[in-house]
Amino acid sequence: MTGTLYIVATPIGNLEDITLRALDTFKSVDLIACEDTRRTKILLERHKINKPLISFHQHSKLQKVEYLISELSSGKNTALVTDAGTPGISDPGRVLVAEAIKNEIPVVPIPGASALTALVSVSGVPMDRFSFFGFLPHKKGRETAIKRMVESDVPVIFYESPHRILKTLEALKHFEGKVIVGRELTKKFEEIVRGTAKEAHEYFKDKKIQGEFVVIYHS
Repeated sequence: MTGTLYIVATPIGNLEDITLRALDTFKSVDLIACEDTRRTKILLERHKINKPLISFHQHSKLQKVEYLISELSSGKNTALVTDAGTPGISDPGRVLVAEAIKNEIPVVPIPGASALTALVSVSGVPMDRFSFFGFLPHKKGRETAIKRMVESDVPVIFYESPHRILKTLEALKHFEGKVIVGRELTKKFEEIVRGTAKEAHEYFKDKKIQGEFVVIYHS
């Protein structure tokens, strides 16, 4: 009998944003695959949970996927987590999920925190339809992505790093659309900035920029 792969959402900042079902899953599985074992250990220790951890991130080699599939095939229930939020959204979790499906291993979602849905919920703009771009390309394809964004007839959501947020807002400020910028969502220094891209750029340009960003671009 094969094990089950559980895709478990974890807090995006505030450690209280963990579901009871997620904690029960951690207690029941045989193995937890995580983006950074140190980060996951902090969460587990807070809830007095002790389970074997294995690192699984964007630089993991194919052998790591094969090892996890082997463990699942041998009957070991396994939880997959990222450092923050829901696995499979702009991270390598989809690779493991695809292999599990290919090998007829049950995959069960344990939903919870997500930076994307957190910002959508407080956007105040119609979000019955939207496009999600993940992280914008660093170089090749970046201009194309921005062109698609400003031409979209529905709101566009994307993630951005603190190192590139000013560059992105600089590129967007030449267009008429507006932005909602979420920084450090659920954390102590959470900020949500609304207005034109030019106004957002002015707001952040003289600040010490830290933390991950989620941005909604809309008309």
